Amino acid sequence: MTPVPAAGGGPAPGGPVRLGARSWAAVGLLTAVGVVAFGWPLLAHELSGLAHSGDAPWLFALLLPLLLAVVVAGVAEGGLDAKTVAMLGVLAAAGAALRPLGAGTAGLEPMFFLMVLAGRALGPGFGFVLGAVTIFASALLTGGVGPWMPFQMLAMAWVAMGAGLLPDRGRLRGRAELLLVAAYGAVAALGYGLVMNLQGWPYLAGTGTGISFVPGDPPLENLRRFAAYATATSLGWDVTRAALTAVLVLTVGGLVLRALRRATRRAAFHAPVGFAPPPAPPDGGADGGGADGEGPPGDGPGAGDHRSGAAGERDRRDSGARNSADPGPVA
Repeated sequence: MTPVPAAGGGPAPGGPVRLGARSWAAVGLLTAVGVVAFGWPLLAHELSGLAHSGDAPWLFALLLPLLLAVVVAGVAEGGLDAKTVAMLGVLAAAGAALRPLGAGTAGLEPMFFLMVLAGRALGPGFGFVLGAVTIFASALLTGGVGPWMPFQMLAMAWVAMGAGLLPDRGRLRGRAELLLVAAYGAVAALGYGLVMNLQGWPYLAGTGTGISFVPGDPPLENLRRFAAYATATSLGWDVTRAALTAVLVLTVGGLVLRALRRATRRAAFHAPVGFAPPPAPPDGGADGGGADGEGPPGDGPGAGDHRSGAAGERDRRDSGARNSADPGPVA
């Protein structure tokens, strides 16, 4: 049977990947868990433990099943099919390969621009899964597995998801779109560094200094110290990351966006597929076959006798023509 586009409604092929309600519920639960995991030290009691090395395994144990739940729900709801998962694997591998190029030196991390562009072209749900999977794959590739990894997975998932939530995806194109995505990429790169500083600040800044975390202090006081800590320790790296992301988006972002959108159109993620019945067999009398239309032309019963009679008739006509042309002996 021949596959054909099925009639009816449904999203147009070539657009961003759409996730259903169950997938978004899992994304929302993951986001809530991440907010608590990043921000709990600000509300911690003075006698509580500070290091994230104790809660990171628990966060990772929650993160993987919930991330798997997003994928499974997307597959069940039709938002993630085999072509979408293949695209996810290709982009995650590309992002994992880009990460070691800068190795975080002076904030040079070229993978950010790919995550932002992929989230913009393929949608927020796809971007969320892509950001988390890319960090996981790159950590295995570079040996960057540690208590910081689940926090990096969540932060990068938010970065890519935010790009998919930018407005005017259908109408904004060209230089205006690149400016919007570049501005978002710069802000998101700064935000990534900020939340990762929040993850490490309680136990990396030491104690007894003006930038140290003080458990039990009012949140505003700790946030003031955190702002001083982020400015003194990593602002230069974050600004470099933001600048590199914006420059890459402005220079090669148009090519990457067109390539991603062309790939989604050809993959037709949302095109419903039906199966047309096979064409009816041709009429038997039209092709010289039997009455039921089977068999090649001229192979029906009596076909051999018909061919022999026709050949004999041609021989008789040729013989008569030769006799009429021969005048015979002259008397």
